Amino acid sequence: MKRFFALVLLIITSVIVFAPSSYAAEKKYQSWNAIIDEMDSILNDSYDIYFMKDSDRAKERVNNAYFGFYEKHGVERAVMSYISGKRGTDTEYQFAKIKRLMTDGAPNKTVRAEIDVLLKMLHEDANELDGKKESGWSILLASFIIIFREGLEAILVIAAISAYLVRSGNLPMVKVVYMSSLFAVFASILAAIALHSIFDISGANQEMIEGVAMLLATVVLFFVSNWMFSKAEAKAWKNYVEGKVQTAVSSGSSFALGFAAFLAVFREGAETILFYQAMLAEAKEHMDMVWYGLAIGCFVLAIIFILIRFGTMKLPIRPFFIGTSTLMYIMAIAFAGGGVKELQEADIIPVTPVDFVHSIDILGIYPTVETLIPQIFMILVVIISVVYLKAKHNKQNV
Repeated sequence: MKRFFALVLLIITSVIVFAPSSYAAEKKYQSWNAIIDEMDSILNDSYDIYFMKDSDRAKERVNNAYFGFYEKHGVERAVMSYISGKRGTDTEYQFAKIKRLMTDGAPNKTVRAEIDVLLKMLHEDANELDGKKESGWSILLASFIIIFREGLEAILVIAAISAYLVRSGNLPMVKVVYMSSLFAVFASILAAIALHSIFDISGANQEMIEGVAMLLATVVLFFVSNWMFSKAEAKAWKNYVEGKVQTAVSSGSSFALGFAAFLAVFREGAETILFYQAMLAEAKEHMDMVWYGLAIGCFVLAIIFILIRFGTMKLPIRPFFIGTSTLMYIMAIAFAGGGVKELQEADIIPVTPVDFVHSIDILGIYPTVETLIPQIFMILVVIISVVYLKAKHNKQNV
């Protein structure tokens, strides 16, 4: 627990120390509608350019509206914090849908109709945001939502791996997981500085970095979850404890566990810090509520960590390992969808909408063919892996 609160302290310190003074200077809009009005002009300009048969430059203008205004000026954060995460995701995909239509050379009226849909969404959100009086309680809630949403997946991964190591008699290895998490916080701080100040990395490149990190986390988490599940049967566990624990944990598996913890923290760390920097710039007289929301969110995450880390220790071996490996499988599948989504936002992977699917952010489910295919593939791989391990166990018991 001391290490967990050390992570929290580091995050808070980094937000204070590295909060860029330039962010506030960039703010030149008095309301959310003022930002959206600027975006309205840019998006209409993109259509005029597309009408003149210059799709590449038209897409550049759409990207300017998204990365230069929707993300940079905090509209995305405000929508996800004060309205809903689903609304934010739907808006992001509407941007992506318009760029896909431009790439495909869609008819002018089709592109115009989708731009109008996006503008309607943006103006509705701006009206709702401007209609909300930014009370201290609303800022506290928004601050809580940010740290809880961004931190939940990392806490689930770290707690499950830690509980596994303790239950497997490898308590010293827990230190590797905690140190990896600590290192990820430092890496997140450096990434936040780089993204905002040093390298001036564009929004598209930031999405690409996050997407690659998530897909890498998918592979690592699948390896870890498969490893856990293979030890669920009592006989396999007995053999593992008697002869293979130290070899497996001290070699490649040791690295995999630590790397899984690192990726879980790092993938959202820099973005979380930047979100809080933006929120502090906007909070004004309610700045203390930002810290209260952050503290409450960290406290709730700590409770979740304790429940998984210590609450599962009395479970019988088989349910314990099946439960922890299942959690890792779910996180791997969620990361697969989230990673592809980030790469879609970076314009690396195309977007093919699936209208009957609704976004479920915590599970990494998004309404596109490209995000759903790897998740379906992952599910099939999990099923095949589980069947194989069960068949292998049954054969050994014959």
